[in-house]
Amino acid sequence: MNIQRKELLITSFALFSLFFGAGNLLLPPLLGYNSGEDWIWVTIGFMITAVVIPIFGILAHARLQGTLYDFGKKVSPAFSLIYCILIYVIAVAIPSPRTAAATHEIAIFPAFGTSPLLTSAIYFSLVLVFVLNRSKILGLIGKFLTPFIVLMLLAVIVIGLFSSSLNTGIAQFETPIITGILEGYQTFDAIGAVVVGAVIIISLNFKNMEVEVYNSKRTLIRKSGFIAGLALFIIYAGLIAIGAYYGSEININSELSSDMQRANLLRDISISSLGEFGNTVLSILISLACFTTAIGIIAGAADYFKGLLNDSQTVYVVTAILASVLGVVVGQLDFNSIIVVAIPVLLFIYPITIVLILLNVLPEKLATSLVFRAVVIATFIFSIPDVVGFISPSEGLKTLTSYIPFANQSLGWVLPAFLAFAITSMFQLKMKSE
Repeated sequence: MNIQRKELLITSFALFSLFFGAGNLLLPPLLGYNSGEDWIWVTIGFMITAVVIPIFGILAHARLQGTLYDFGKKVSPAFSLIYCILIYVIAVAIPSPRTAAATHEIAIFPAFGTSPLLTSAIYFSLVLVFVLNRSKILGLIGKFLTPFIVLMLLAVIVIGLFSSSLNTGIAQFETPIITGILEGYQTFDAIGAVVVGAVIIISLNFKNMEVEVYNSKRTLIRKSGFIAGLALFIIYAGLIAIGAYYGSEININSELSSDMQRANLLRDISISSLGEFGNTVLSILISLACFTTAIGIIAGAADYFKGLLNDSQTVYVVTAILASVLGVVVGQLDFNSIIVVAIPVLLFIYPITIVLILLNVLPEKLATSLVFRAVVIATFIFSIPDVVGFISPSEGLKTLTSYIPFANQSLGWVLPAFLAFAITSMFQLKMKSE
């Protein structure tokens, strides 16, 4: 295998593994279970925010080849600074600890019955060791961990589908596509794209690829993004499908009301498809998938604050330690509680992240500074009702949002953002023609 092809595969595997984790393995099966016969429509919605937007995020990184700061600098330097800090704080406070919670519920507690505090402490101690050996992350994840993860995932999906009766349960969602879109927020994959994309850039530079021409790295990152996205699509669709088809077969109604409902469902599916051996397979799988994501998140945060403060290695180490300690504290919560806490945060930050990704993919003549500002401001303003409505719903707010298209589906920002883009673009064209 030539060096370029080997580098492509390693980077693709690393991207997939850094995306896939944060408990994402637990999300699709329950979504499929509840979607029943509508699982295909739910899958379509889920793929928009969990796969398509993240791929665009990697394409944007391939073009920018900088840091997360570059995503928002056209709005203003102050905005970009605040956005970066928010993203990294959210990343180390929610998805990173969630990987420990998922690992505990699926892999550790059923086998050893230990406390979540002990699991989190050991888990983030190991994460910290890998993060402090920063230059080896890409190769380790890409060469060894991810291929093993992908093979085990495919085994669970293929054997599970072939061993099921292919009967689905009753659909529980009124708007399956919208449900899929919003559930895709919980993967954090769009946020993961802007965070781990920067990790990939820096990792490539650690491997002395900074001397390579811009187009070579752009091609490598773009191809890796598409390969990782295709792998995400196959895995997510497969997990939603087995959740839907096993929904009528597995007797887990009592367990689905518990805090560990997602873990219970996935465990039962694995045991039903692979037997008791499935428990061992699933435990290893969860641990590896979540572990690699936690490494990527904390390394990305440490990289950013290191660059922000005069490229200080001390800042990198301190940030990694603080993020690991926060992971131990929050990681003691159960997976479902972290999901609930994350909802208002995601309703606020995810729309802004999506529009920044899409604008950075567009040609510069279309995505000018004025367009960036108009679209981000519109998105920010019309995301506020979604957040307030979730935290403190009221009749007055419902009356107000009834005039905003798609607001009842927590997507009230979509049309205003599009109109802001269209109107600002037409205004600029008119100004140029005069």
